Amino acid sequence: MTAFSFKRFRAVLHKEWIQMRRDPMTLRMILVLPVMQLFLFGFAINAIPKNLPTGLLTGTYSKYERTIVHALQNTGYYDVRTLATEADAERALARGEVLFVIAIPPNFDRSVDRGEKPTILADADATDPTTIGYATAALPAITTALNRDLPPSLQSVPTTPPFQFVVHARYNPEQLTALNIVPGLICIVLTFSTLLITALSITRERERGTMENLLAMPVRPIEVMIAKIVPYVGVGYAQVLLIMGISYLVFDLPVRGSIPLLMLALGLFIASNLALGLTFSTIATSQMQAMQMAQFMLLPSLMLSGFMFPFKGMPVWAQWFGEIFPTTHAVRIVRGVLLKGNGVPDVVPELWPIAVFTLVIAVIAAWFYRETLD
Repeated sequence: MTAFSFKRFRAVLHKEWIQMRRDPMTLRMILVLPVMQLFLFGFAINAIPKNLPTGLLTGTYSKYERTIVHALQNTGYYDVRTLATEADAERALARGEVLFVIAIPPNFDRSVDRGEKPTILADADATDPTTIGYATAALPAITTALNRDLPPSLQSVPTTPPFQFVVHARYNPEQLTALNIVPGLICIVLTFSTLLITALSITRERERGTMENLLAMPVRPIEVMIAKIVPYVGVGYAQVLLIMGISYLVFDLPVRGSIPLLMLALGLFIASNLALGLTFSTIATSQMQAMQMAQFMLLPSLMLSGFMFPFKGMPVWAQWFGEIFPTTHAVRIVRGVLLKGNGVPDVVPELWPIAVFTLVIAVIAAWFYRETLD
């Protein structure tokens, strides 16, 4: 046999080309993944978030207050909306509906005119320090906008502004990055482990030749799916307890909310990932194809969940897309319960999207599983 034969090389190359054409889904995944990465990093990811939802507490909305509001909006960081009461402000901060609450004191105009240097309190949701960093850095410059509107006799020198902002970093006073990363990491670890495990469950049996035995058994598709999911729910809970224990002992992770409530919410999140993995396993024809489907879902789920990049910094279309993934809602739940002490009323709005996602995915998995029985 010669060292290299172009004829033999051409025969093997022809065989590989035919084999690749017989698996068009794998080829589509290979082509779509880099395009998706390009669009995610090029358009959806923004490390400097703008138009952050901001609540305004004010009694009169006077001339000087209007100047301050316009100056806030002109920075590009604040999307100001008026809140009626302090209770509404607390609720909006806890649920993540606003990231800032600007509280202008009563008789603000009179205090400025008297040269009393009043203080405006800015409550900031510091669970994600990166999100609020640039916005809070822009606050001192706003005093210049009001200074221009004052009569010449009242205009102050830069060293003594007519008023000042006092930023109160809520839920994470020291603005530690670890308190933002660690709670989100719980959800990311669960997503990777539970999704990948079940994505291979049925395709593995099909490739090993044991699928025929499973199909011959007198069991319904829903019974098979539940039986494949339940053992890994316990594995997921074990991962949660392990990560939380280490985080509490090593990173001083606070636990301000209800642990049973958190476990209940994470149980639904685990079930959603397991159901999704099982769906991929029923659709795919091989383990490699199932892994590619899982990777296709993992990338946007990771990038658009608010774990790595500020969620409010993404364009609106990317936020809508991110709302589909259970990871986005799970990250909010974990951060809310652990750092904010959120209760059932605050968690339920994030739970029902996960429940709907799980139900839809379970129906799709059952449908494709029945197709394999024919």
